[in-house]
Amino acid sequence: MSVASVVVPVASDTRLALHTVEAIERSASVVRARFTEKPAAAIILGTGLGRLAEEIEVSAAIEYAEIPGFPLSTVESHAGRLLCGTLGGVCVMAMQGRFHRYEGYSLQEVTFPVRVLRALGADTLVVSNAGGGLNPLWSAGDLMLLADHINLLGDSPLIGPNDDRLGPRFPDLS
Repeated sequence: MSVASVVVPVASDTRLALHTVEAIERSASVVRARFTEKPAAAIILGTGLGRLAEEIEVSAAIEYAEIPGFPLSTVESHAGRLLCGTLGGVCVMAMQGRFHRYEGYSLQEVTFPVRVLRALGADTLVVSNAGGGLNPLWSAGDLMLLADHINLLGDSPLIGPNDDRLGPRFPDLS
């Protein structure tokens, strides 16, 4: 199945509507109906860490298609499910696959699930991905921890009306 046959364009006004408290709560309520515990952490399993899902004691697995506003992951190795359960005795929610700008999604769509995870109670977010580096002392497979982030995409998920109930207009990313 090609990526083009899966991604459905969404009107730009609908994309901005994702960042409303009402849209976030609508999605969170679907998850709460299947899993009532508050997660201590949320994990986005990107390329390379998908097998961590096997370590989670899953109480509920929810397909992204069942959660209003969640895009569908079109990357072959991304399962497209929200796993709710425990990892090392800690209550977690793990996104088994994520969404990318290159799949045709807006940054509002890409970041919407993070807002939902926060509404569900997650205070900590761990995001993984396969990334490259320029340090000649690093080898393929080395773990890196990012200390800061500079957005050079020319776009921002913060575009649109601001709602103080969702946090500060310009959150500290350091």
